[in-house]
Amino acid sequence: MSDYTIYHNPRCSKSRQTLQLLIDRGIEPQIIAYLDTPPSKTELKDLIAKLGVKPRALLRKGEDAYKTLGLADTSKTDAQLMAAMLQEPKLIERPIVVSGERAVLGRPPENVLALID
Repeated sequence: MSDYTIYHNPRCSKSRQTLQLLIDRGIEPQIIAYLDTPPSKTELKDLIAKLGVKPRALLRKGEDAYKTLGLADTSKTDAQLMAAMLQEPKLIERPIVVSGERAVLGRPPENVLALID
């Protein structure tokens, strides 16, 4: 089993670039196609904690669901934002790379170097 996990969307260029960057450095991460296998509530909470961000920072604001669900409303609680991400996984920013107790968002892909170096 790999020491690295990537929450990946193969249709996303940044996600593909991040995966390739890992592979180019000899890392074969566990790949989770998070749109097909969304994280559980516990897993999402864990990812957010490892990233050290608030749930709002992990939202993809350009998605239709962001507008439809009214997620720009700053009165939405962290729990409500997380519930929306669990309901619509495409709202979760990608890719997320995890190693141990640390995680980074691969935007830009070079962010993952902080986990490697």
